[in-house]
Amino acid sequence: MGQKIVSECLVPPVERSKREKVHVIACGALAREILAVCSQHGLDHIDLHCLPAIWHAYPQKIVPGLEAALVAARATGFKTIFFAYADCGTGGDIDRLCAREGIRRIEGPHCYSFFSGNAAFEARADEDVTSFFLTDFLARQFEAFVIEPLGLNRHPELKDMYFGNYKKLVYLAQEEDEALVAKARDAAAYLGLAYEYRLTGYGDLPDALSTV
Repeated sequence: MGQKIVSECLVPPVERSKREKVHVIACGALAREILAVCSQHGLDHIDLHCLPAIWHAYPQKIVPGLEAALVAARATGFKTIFFAYADCGTGGDIDRLCAREGIRRIEGPHCYSFFSGNAAFEARADEDVTSFFLTDFLARQFEAFVIEPLGLNRHPELKDMYFGNYKKLVYLAQEEDEALVAKARDAAAYLGLAYEYRLTGYGDLPDALSTV
């Protein structure tokens, strides 16, 4: 079901919130960023449980995983639960689950949008229609989460079929990290795409987590 991670925010105990614990069920690709936001904003009331990040490449697995994690969380006694997922390619299935179960999720179609800020991402939609996006996580895990799931390590000739309609790779950076910039540049070169860097920070994620 994925590894459970409970956030321990770096604030003195006397300053910690007395709020009820909120169980956040998240995509594992967001774990690092969610823990960073919790630490920076003192969100010690968040109890974080991550589902496999590789489901990023297999969105049909997300809703069944969320359903199982929701049952487990309620059995443990959590009353307030939040999904740290956007739609993530589920075609509205996460929203239908949210409606049935009275759960909220992060607004937006995918993490590229909410890391950019949903309004900003929508405003650049026409410009970005031929863009392939990386986040910090995907820059770190490009081989495991892009090359291998698409079979490009076994069949590199498929690269043009998958990426022939893209013009550029846009790296949406959550943190300033020269090593990740180099990885993103290498990914763009591997795919034969132009490279663009945008430092987004955490976008809409802090606001989303601060309201749960």
